[in-house]
Amino acid sequence: MNYQQLLAEMQQALEGFDAAELEAQWLLAHALCRDRAWLYAHGEDEITDPLLRNETRALTNRRCQGEPLAYILGHQEFWSLRLSVTPDVLIPRADTETLVEVALAYLPSSDAQTVLELGTGSGAISLALASERPLLHIIATDHSPKALAVAQQNAHALGLAERIEFCQGNWFAPITGRRFDLIISNPPYIAGDDPHWPSLRHEPQMALHSEAEGYADLFTIIDAATKHLNEGGLLILEHGWNQAVAVQERMTRAGFQQVSSRQDLAGHLRCTLGYWI
Repeated sequence: MNYQQLLAEMQQALEGFDAAELEAQWLLAHALCRDRAWLYAHGEDEITDPLLRNETRALTNRRCQGEPLAYILGHQEFWSLRLSVTPDVLIPRADTETLVEVALAYLPSSDAQTVLELGTGSGAISLALASERPLLHIIATDHSPKALAVAQQNAHALGLAERIEFCQGNWFAPITGRRFDLIISNPPYIAGDDPHWPSLRHEPQMALHSEAEGYADLFTIIDAATKHLNEGGLLILEHGWNQAVAVQERMTRAGFQQVSSRQDLAGHLRCTLGYWI
């Protein structure tokens, strides 16, 4: 059997997935500790490792059982950064890059502003901001020590460890009395009866689920952020596709000005921002 034939076998096993061919390539490359370009160049080579077929079957079975590809591979791309991910953190998604885009529009490259990210997970948002704005001072918090360990690992791997201060604790608890120019967060916002739960069962539930129909953590952050923003500071929150109106109303009641929402790649209102003036 050669590598092309093994790929065809894996692709057939993954035929229920939209990107079966691509996923088969990723899994085989992972098993070989190679990249996909190597597979194209060596597709007709005969397989010499007698254990490779068993290994790829095990990887394919994990994927067929619903385990996310990013957890199997151990990494995920976000903002052109390769981030390590484990089941202790959410898998960074392209929709969350909307937050980064909004934040960068607010953060001039020449200013040394202070940023707080709440619930950093893999560190994706903070690392993306640090990679684009070298003068920022960023503090990233997370309730989970295991998640912070992943974020710190990513910061070291990307050469950004000295640019971000990581703190363990729930929301604002680790930074009592401090104020920032920007507070940004992708908090839990999925309600307990959301139909997407089956597809999310492998990811950390505490980073996904929020009480009060998904609004509890969003509203907690909004109400407390007023005590931690400098005058003219900005709050940016990711939320569900149908939560923008309620988040806007809560921000307005809390005293935020110029409250508005931004669309993600699919055209859904994915994040809401407001100024503390």
